[in-house]
Amino acid sequence: MKSTSTTLILSALIVFLLTSCVTYHVTTQSLLEQFVAVHQEMKPNIPVFPLVFLPGVVEGNDLKRIKVLDKKDSVHYIYVTNRTGVRITKLDCTKTTFYFDTMIIKDSTITGCKTHFVPSHIKPIKLSNIKKIEIQE
Repeated sequence: MKSTSTTLILSALIVFLLTSCVTYHVTTQSLLEQFVAVHQEMKPNIPVFPLVFLPGVVEGNDLKRIKVLDKKDSVHYIYVTNRTGVRITKLDCTKTTFYFDTMIIKDSTITGCKTHFVPSHIKPIKLSNIKKIEIQE
């Protein structure tokens, strides 16, 4: 009986490790090139059961797929969903995390929202102040 529970725990751990988030990176220049034809759009709030749904919208981009690099600098194309996250590390090593589908590049700055439920905008980040951009699936 003890062996069966140990096997079950190990199996669950392996499944968890295989389905964990993958982190990629993209250069500022590549991101700018991919955002050339991107348009702003209003995204409706996403209801999550059992939380109360608050009607409203969040501003974002219409990008459906992004070209990214893995740890070995191999090229991958990932689909942008409402769960795709972005973490920007600035030159002073501070980090800002928000949802990629809410990212807007305008006037040499990046803005976005930390949540889809209410407009909670990040402080705008100057493109010239970016050290690293990571994308998380």
